[in-house]
Amino acid sequence: MGFESWAALAGDSPTSRTEWAALVAAWSEPHRRYHDLAHLAAVLGLVGELADAAADPDAVRLAAWYHDVVYDPHRTDNEAVSAERARAGLRGLVPDERVAEVVRLVLLTAGHDAADDDANGAVLCDADLAVLASPPEAYAAYASAIRAEYGHLSDEEFTAGRIAVLEQLLGLPVLYRTPTATAWTDAARANLTAELSLLRRRASS
Repeated sequence: MGFESWAALAGDSPTSRTEWAALVAAWSEPHRRYHDLAHLAAVLGLVGELADAAADPDAVRLAAWYHDVVYDPHRTDNEAVSAERARAGLRGLVPDERVAEVVRLVLLTAGHDAADDDANGAVLCDADLAVLASPPEAYAAYASAIRAEYGHLSDEEFTAGRIAVLEQLLGLPVLYRTPTATAWTDAARANLTAELSLLRRRASS
C-alpha cells in the first residue's frame, strides 16, 4: 500500500509517515492469512467503487486502513482495540470530528449492522463483506484462509465458532446496503448457506 494513498488522507509529515509504516507493518504480520495487505487493498478498492454512496468517503477510507489493524485470532475484542489504535494514530493528523467518525466506523465492523441511514457505515461494511459474494472457488479460498488464521483451535472448536459467525451474518436483516452492493446479496447468501450446511454436517458426524 503506497504512501501516496495514505498521504492523501492524513497528510505528508514525519508523524504521518511513521503511522503509515506502522500500519503497513501491522497488516503484514506473519500470522495473517486473510486479514492481510491484500484484504486491506481489496477493501480500499471497494470503498473507492462505492464512495458515491458515502457521506464522508475519506473517513471511510481511513476506517478501512484501521478496521483490522489489530488482528489477533486469540482475542475477541480486535475491533475495539483497532478503534483505539485509530484514535491514537490519527490524533493530530486529521480533525477530531473525523477521528471520532473513523473510530465509530471501525467499531461497526464488529457486527456489520449499520443503521439504514448510516451512509458511511454502509460503504465500509459492504466493502468489508464483499468477499462473501465471491465466485465459489474464491470463497472457498477465503474460508480456508480464515481456518488457517485459527490454526490454534481444534476442528471442533473452530467449527462451532464459525457456525456462529455464519448464522450471525445470515441473520442480518440486510447483508448489503449500498445500491451497487445489494446485487451481491444472492451470491453471498448462497456461499454462506453452503458453508454453513457443510460445517453443520461436519459437526454432527
